[in-house]
Amino acid sequence: MRQMSLFDMADGCDRSAPLASRLRPESLDEYVGQDHLVGRGMILRQLIERDQVSSMIFWGPPGVGKTTLARIIARQTRAEFVEFSAVNSGIKEIKEIMNQAEQSRRMGMRTLLFADEIHRFNKAQQDAFLPYVEKGSIILVGATTENPSFEINSALLSRCKVFLLKALGEKDLLKLLHHALASPKGFGNLDIAVKEDHLEAIARFANGDARTALNTLEMAVLNGEMDQNARLCVSDEILAQCMNRRSLLYDKTGEEHYNLISALHKSMRNSDPDAAVYWMCRMLDGGEDPLYIARRLVRFASEDIGMADSQALQVAVNAYQACHFLGMPECDVHLTHAVVYLAMAPKSNALYRACESAKEDIRRMPAEPVPLQIRNAPTNLMKDLHYGEGYIYAHSTEEKLTRMRCLPDTLAGKRYYEPTEEGQEKKVKERLEEILEWKSRE
Repeated sequence: MRQMSLFDMADGCDRSAPLASRLRPESLDEYVGQDHLVGRGMILRQLIERDQVSSMIFWGPPGVGKTTLARIIARQTRAEFVEFSAVNSGIKEIKEIMNQAEQSRRMGMRTLLFADEIHRFNKAQQDAFLPYVEKGSIILVGATTENPSFEINSALLSRCKVFLLKALGEKDLLKLLHHALASPKGFGNLDIAVKEDHLEAIARFANGDARTALNTLEMAVLNGEMDQNARLCVSDEILAQCMNRRSLLYDKTGEEHYNLISALHKSMRNSDPDAAVYWMCRMLDGGEDPLYIARRLVRFASEDIGMADSQALQVAVNAYQACHFLGMPECDVHLTHAVVYLAMAPKSNALYRACESAKEDIRRMPAEPVPLQIRNAPTNLMKDLHYGEGYIYAHSTEEKLTRMRCLPDTLAGKRYYEPTEEGQEKKVKERLEEILEWKSRE
C-alpha cells in the first residue's frame, strides 16, 4: 500500500495529479478569462447555451484555456469529447475516428473532435476532416497558436468560425492563484503562508499563461518550508528559484518600474547603448511585457530623435511588430536591435517641443476660427460666405509655395517647429529657412 503523503488528504482526492489538471474548470461559470467570448451575453456563450455550436477554431497563445473551453462545450452540449493531435494521428487514425463519429451521429449522439495544434496537421490530414464537418458528423474544434489564415486550408477554414482567445490578464491569473490556494482540489486543505506580492510576481512571470502560473505556484508550495506551527511558508528565495528570475518582485505599477523605464530612456537619450541594453534586459528579467517596452521605444523615436533620423520611428515600430509576432523569449534580440539603434541615432527634441508649445497655446487661448481662405466650400452657401476665397493651390505655382496665411490672426508668425542641426534635421532646417525667407519677400 502506498504511504499517504502530506498532499493526500482525508477527502480522498489524489494530490499527485498536476495542480492545473486538478483545477480544470467544468463549467462556463468556473472558467476564467475570455470575457469577450464567454462573458454574459457574449456570442460564444450564447451559442453554447442555446446548443447551436458549430465547428470552430480557437486561436490564441498557450495556456489561455483552449482545451478547457472545448471540454466545457462538449459537456454542456452533451457531446462525446475526442481529443487528438497531429503528432500521433495520421490519415488512418482520423478516418477511424470519423467513422465512429458518423455511427454515433446515426444513433443520435454528437461528437466534439478537439484537434490540438491543428496548424501542425498537413494538407491531407486537414482535408480528411472536410466531408465529416460538412455532413455534421463531428463538431470540429481546432486549437492553434498560429494565424489560421496562413496555417489552415482555406476550404476547412471557410467552414469554421474563428474565435480569438487572448492572453490572460494579471487579474485573471491572480484570481486563479487565489482559487488554487482556497479550493479543496488545490491547496485548500493546507495551511500555506504566501505573500500577496509573491502571487503578483507569479502572475507577472506567467505572462498570460494560466498553466505556467499554476505550475509555478505548485512548485513553490511543494518546496515550501514547514514552520513550528506546521505551516508551509513560501519565501522569496524559494520563489526566486522556482521562477529562475533574480528580479523577483519587480512591480509594474510601483517605483522600480518607473525607475527602470526612466533609466532606459535616459541611457538612450545619452547615446549609451550598453547601459540602455542593460536596463532593457533588467525589465524583461523582471517580467515586464515586451510590448510595453516596445511602445516606449516608439514614443522615444519621435520625442528624442524625430527628424534627425526619421528611420528611427520605423525601426521602433518594426520592433513592436516583431515582439507581437514572436513574444518572449525570442523577441529580446529585436528589442536590443531597436534600443541600440535609438541610442546611437542623432538626437533632436524639436518635434516634442513643437507639440508641447502648440498644446500650451491651445490651452491658454480661445478656440481660434479657421481662416476663410483655407476653409472648404462644398456648397453654394459656403461660397457666398467667402469660404475658400483667396485660396492658392501651391502645386499650380512655379515655386510650389504661396504666401497664403494658414494660422489664425492671433498666432500670425508663430513658430512651433524649430529644427536643430542634428543628423538629417540639418537639411530640414535649411529647407525651412529657405521657405521662410521666400515668404518674407513682398
